[in-house]
Amino acid sequence: MFDFDLMSLIAGIPGLIIAMVIHEYAHARVAVAMGDFTPKIMGRLTLNPTAHIDPLGLLMLFLVRFGWAKPVMINPNNFKDPKKGDILVSLAGPAANLITAFVALVVWVMLNKAGAANSVGVFYVIQLIIIYNINFAIFNMIPLPPLDGSHVLKQLLPYDLAYKYASLERYSFFILIILIMTPALSLIFIPAQRAIFDLFQLLLTPFL
Repeated sequence: MFDFDLMSLIAGIPGLIIAMVIHEYAHARVAVAMGDFTPKIMGRLTLNPTAHIDPLGLLMLFLVRFGWAKPVMINPNNFKDPKKGDILVSLAGPAANLITAFVALVVWVMLNKAGAANSVGVFYVIQLIIIYNINFAIFNMIPLPPLDGSHVLKQLLPYDLAYKYASLERYSFFILIILIMTPALSLIFIPAQRAIFDLFQLLLTPFL
């Protein structure tokens, strides 16, 4: 999912932190907007990285290319419409990552047009912010419990199938390891990345 050498390790820190924080904050913000104040009570309605970053998860992301942030706890029973609330909260994180990636891309284009060619380091940091946010969005939309995509799919399935589907979570860690250690993720990421960049290219037209 992520490729690291020493340079990208250092330059990628802002991108990784931004991607994690924006993702979890978006979950919290939408949950509160939908009527569940659990994230606010637990101190997650903030952009302070310390509230969202799991130190071990961040370290693992650097070392083995697989990590995690602190999940935002919600209580769907507090939503006026539990099914709609769960879907919107689940989509909020990936959507926020894509918006962040697009904003960073606009900044990159504007700096490039301004002729800031000497700021190679800045360009690289922004590039990694774009890439990591896109990758976070794609990864979290994989329909494997407990990732965000699984919440959306579960709510769209009939109750009996949804219950059986949710039971896959006990095997999720091992499935993820297999996906990460094989070319399987490339079959997901490469087409998704191309589709997202094509969309961004279209949206960038006013800025070019």
